Amino acid sequence: MHTVWKGSISFGLVNIPVRMFTATEERDIRFRQLHKECNTPIKYTKMCPHCQREVDTSEIVRGFEYEKGHFVMIDDDDLEAITPETRRAIEIIDFVDLSEIDPVYFYKSYFLSPQDTGEKAYALLRSAMEQTGKIGVAQVTMRNRQSLAVIRLYEHCIMLETIFYPDEVRPVSQVPALPEAAVPLAENELKMATELISNMTLPFDPAKYTDEYRSDLQKLIEKKLEGQEIATAPTVARTNVIDLMQALKESLESTAGQAAVPIKIEPDPTPSKPARKRTTAASSSEKEQASKKETAASPKKTRTTSTTKTLRKKKATPV
Repeated sequence: MHTVWKGSISFGLVNIPVRMFTATEERDIRFRQLHKECNTPIKYTKMCPHCQREVDTSEIVRGFEYEKGHFVMIDDDDLEAITPETRRAIEIIDFVDLSEIDPVYFYKSYFLSPQDTGEKAYALLRSAMEQTGKIGVAQVTMRNRQSLAVIRLYEHCIMLETIFYPDEVRPVSQVPALPEAAVPLAENELKMATELISNMTLPFDPAKYTDEYRSDLQKLIEKKLEGQEIATAPTVARTNVIDLMQALKESLESTAGQAAVPIKIEPDPTPSKPARKRTTAASSSEKEQASKKETAASPKKTRTTSTTKTLRKKKATPV
């Protein structure tokens, strides 16, 4: 796993050095948008509708739109003056019961592991939380933003879960067309509904639930690969490259799009038999023409070999 943050858990006078790792990942199969005529991936550029041209990153500034078409300008110095101090600490403020926090507040999960000198203190906090059944409410600063979080146990690992602030959770009163809390119900219907819930109640086993759509989509992609229902984007030569970093970024985007779309492989044509020598001049001319053909065909052969390897890796790599 990739370490996304280093710091410490602090509560009271106890300080536990920890590393943070992202606990979840999305497995959705994502598509690229292509131009229908040539299968080239679509690029999204930053355009100024007033100046009618593409805008470089150095020309972009921040603005908060307080009214339509009216902005308050915010620069780097303004943000730096109010940025919270990046204290590399997860400060536990309170301990509460997990049941007191509704799941609507939970946002993103991270695993915490001890750094080299923190194993004993880490184990101590883990055991204390396990015996008391409590979780910690904490504040942490990550990426120049202060977040509210909880510290809880997940199996034998201490986990940090960022949670929404109360004003970020919309009130239920804004939900339209909700039935009244006290709706008259038939007693026999309510009894049957509760019995049905009881009959369907089982211990929670996350392994039994799968993303059927993702699985079917993966199978569809594999079938199309096997049937060679594939397309390739033409290579567009760049001219007047000025910004090296921008050129590298665009090259990476371009090659990433082509790697995701395999190319149909055509068998190499059977080489023809060499003609019999007639004269020394004719033989020399034929050799020269053959050399030109081999030179012209060489890049295509290289691309075919590279594409074959890419196609094989694509088939072998699960999504």
